[in-house]
Amino acid sequence: MLKYELIPAQLLYEGLVTRDQFFEPGLVDKEIVKLAHDATYVEDMLGLRLDPKMQRRIGFPMSASLVDRELYLIDGTIQACFAAMEHGVAFNTAGGTHHAGRDFGEGFCLFNDQAVAAAYLHHQGIAKRILIIDLDVHQGNGTAHIFADHPDIITFSIHGERNFPFHKGKSHVDIGLPDGVADQEYLQLLARELPRLFQDYAPEFVFYQAGVDVLATDKLGKFNMTPEGCRKRDELVFRACRDFQIPVEVSMGGGYSVHIKDIVNAHVNTYRTAIDLYDF
Repeated sequence: MLKYELIPAQLLYEGLVTRDQFFEPGLVDKEIVKLAHDATYVEDMLGLRLDPKMQRRIGFPMSASLVDRELYLIDGTIQACFAAMEHGVAFNTAGGTHHAGRDFGEGFCLFNDQAVAAAYLHHQGIAKRILIIDLDVHQGNGTAHIFADHPDIITFSIHGERNFPFHKGKSHVDIGLPDGVADQEYLQLLARELPRLFQDYAPEFVFYQAGVDVLATDKLGKFNMTPEGCRKRDELVFRACRDFQIPVEVSMGGGYSVHIKDIVNAHVNTYRTAIDLYDF
């Protein structure tokens, strides 16, 4: 998508970051991918052997370059985890592929970058308790599927109840909202829930899926939030992570507004909010 080229360009143009603050990922090892995904599914994906039904479910025709993109994307999220542990917060300028489950892809998501990274941190003993905060307008059904029975990797989702996916997964904490939700109701709910999550689950690391498809301008979102409401949403998450002193990795998630500038500006606001709060 064009936004993945425009986000870093806009960050540089506005002087929010410098070129030396970017890092370039590599191709993640397939054994790391298998920490969150079924081994047969991974091998079939890498060998371009997915059956036509699964390809239709994903929404992309398979190609080696597409699969490589997913492997780069996962490594970017893992590298961002280590940067977050050093600086408090770090970003993957793409990612948030939360519809990919353990043995399936869906909704243009082949592998689940944050799920693989969370499984990697847990497997390596880097973080024993992990919280995944998913505020994309679409439920992270794939993430929920991967960690449904996991006692230490906790999934939290606020999403449109009547929006895609129509068969929801079961996160540890799910809050489905009706169409038309606006800033005040959403932000009051989030401000109430975040402290409970941190106190009840005591995470050592947080992943934040920061989709901007909550905007009223979004073609697929069905919410009625403003750019300022979206920014305040991000601020609530970052303040909670900062106040509880928990590092947070951020992946961009969805955004499908009619005008590309609305998508890019909303994503850049997420960066700007983190930069302001963490005093970069």
